[in-house]
Amino acid sequence: MLITRLLLALVFVPMLVEARLAASNERGQLARGGIEPPGDVYAIMRLAYPGVFLAMIAEGYWRGSAPVVSSFVSFVIVIAGFVFFVAAKLLKWWAIVSLGDAWTFRVIVRPGVRLVATGPYRWLRHPNYVAVAGELAGVALMSGARVAGPVGAALFGALLYKRISVEERALEASGR
Repeated sequence: MLITRLLLALVFVPMLVEARLAASNERGQLARGGIEPPGDVYAIMRLAYPGVFLAMIAEGYWRGSAPVVSSFVSFVIVIAGFVFFVAAKLLKWWAIVSLGDAWTFRVIVRPGVRLVATGPYRWLRHPNYVAVAGELAGVALMSGARVAGPVGAALFGALLYKRISVEERALEASGR
């Protein structure tokens, strides 16, 4: 039970910090003339994102494998999951810092504002979404979520695919 609590804290404390920052940045972006494009899947994502993590942690708890280090192999899997998760969080926060007050949970585009091409955006078009995939993989490994991990990642991946298409259309429409 202690391990499950630690995993919940590892996932949800940073998520709450990110949510507060995103909400503040969203208000600022909209106040400065930011536009939300139609067709975004944010309403679903705002429930699915924490829901997938919760499902993985719950599965691990239910199976009794969240994360039980009963053998060397399971220890290595848990450590690999932790490394994936931490690396993903570092990438995400690099993207957040690079975007500054333009980083939000919603797709909000401000006309006339240049596309960020610094930080991880030098090499990746959507580093935040790569980070989310890493977070999901890391928690799946740490929690032992053999069902919720792959199913949740696939479902959330479909949402990310839709989200990226909405974001790309919005950026193109704004001349970026």
